[in-house]
Amino acid sequence: MITKIHFHGAAGEVTGSCHLVDTGSSRILLDCGLIQGGRKDEARNHQPFPFEPASIDAVILSHAHIDHAGRIPLLVKSGFTGPVYTHSATLDLCRILLRDAATLSERDARWENRKRERKGLEPVEALFTVEDAELAMLQFEGLEYEAETTVLPDVTVRLSDAGHILGSAIVELWLGSGSKKRKLVFSGDLGRSGMPVLQDPVSIKQADLVIMESTYGDRLHRSWDQTREEVKTVFNDALTNGTGNVLVPAFAVGRTQEVLYMFAKYYQEWGLQRWRIFLDSPLAIEATEAYARNSEHFDDESLRMWQRHEERSLLPNLHFTRTAEESMQLNQVRSGAVIIAGSGMCNGGRIKHHLKHNVWRKDCHVLITGYQARGTLGRALVDGAEHIRLWGETIRVAAKVHTVGGLSAHADQQGLVNWYAGFEGKPRVVLVHGEKQATATLAQTLQQRTHAKVHIAQPRGVIEL
Repeated sequence: MITKIHFHGAAGEVTGSCHLVDTGSSRILLDCGLIQGGRKDEARNHQPFPFEPASIDAVILSHAHIDHAGRIPLLVKSGFTGPVYTHSATLDLCRILLRDAATLSERDARWENRKRERKGLEPVEALFTVEDAELAMLQFEGLEYEAETTVLPDVTVRLSDAGHILGSAIVELWLGSGSKKRKLVFSGDLGRSGMPVLQDPVSIKQADLVIMESTYGDRLHRSWDQTREEVKTVFNDALTNGTGNVLVPAFAVGRTQEVLYMFAKYYQEWGLQRWRIFLDSPLAIEATEAYARNSEHFDDESLRMWQRHEERSLLPNLHFTRTAEESMQLNQVRSGAVIIAGSGMCNGGRIKHHLKHNVWRKDCHVLITGYQARGTLGRALVDGAEHIRLWGETIRVAAKVHTVGGLSAHADQQGLVNWYAGFEGKPRVVLVHGEKQATATLAQTLQQRTHAKVHIAQPRGVIEL
């Protein structure tokens, strides 16, 4: 039998990663993530899966980000009964992130049903519940890096460090047996070399087919040194030209921990002792604690720094605000506060409240630290919107918005090309997880520089291994 790969998400877009590998004997999903973006995009999560969930033998999850893991509870709810294989640290993070996603799903359903009740309409169900998430976690099985595991009679898997977030993995799959055995490599989300906290992405030598992300396939990131100077300038400007607050929308997993590391390392240089720093995200607080539990996966410098300060706070002026009441008190703080909060794309979470109370003020700053998908509030800010809408109210954007691209946890074009160039024999490559321009640009660059045979995955498209 010829193995076929069906692309059911993150094809022509960044979110909703979901690829079905069908060997003829086994059916494996690579990721099963939520679609994120505007309302129309997110409504697609409620559509039935384009395959029968009960027919899937196993899921192999590259990492814990919701656009890769977020529909696993829905998959289980819809009839999937097999194992979910992932790195043990990803399992740890998914306990936190999937429960949070379920809580938001239940909340959204309650709000929608209040409106529907007033209109005399039938209620809708939450996409999945906290109970669904907890049941799904029972099917997770943790693996370690570099260990080969036979997960089905004709499928062997090995995970290698992708350097993207804690527990992120490059997935190597050996499919079939004997002379018909073929090797598929799925990059997951690739991190950047030389970045703080985590190890660099591992190079893989052999593959018959590579499925590779292309998030930043059309651009180059600023260097870490340039990024450090850029953030330093933001704080210097904030101290010199005003007394406002600095808002830092940040993904709870990965970006928040990098920001905290950066603040700790350059605490004196950036004058951060003159600020009060608030981590205003229960989810990010839990994720930071999960990072601490898995510090053996830090890079050498970060591990040494953590071990030196493990018994005391790396940031003496860092405050965790876990409760809603504590968060609301921050609305009264007019100056001298650095507020790190989610969601990273500003589409939900406590950051929206902080934007409402700060973004109209000229002396405030918004530090954008990560990718902003089309249709999100964060994307509007990055694109220079003069006004934004929050809870039915139009608010003027007077704060200075700074986009710090050098903090990205995704490899840029050069990083992606370098990673692919590490393969021997120029295997075929299929590009996923990118907006159309980024993917097309990366395809052209790969062809020119490496002479690779490049295929761009299409929604519901199929290729043969």
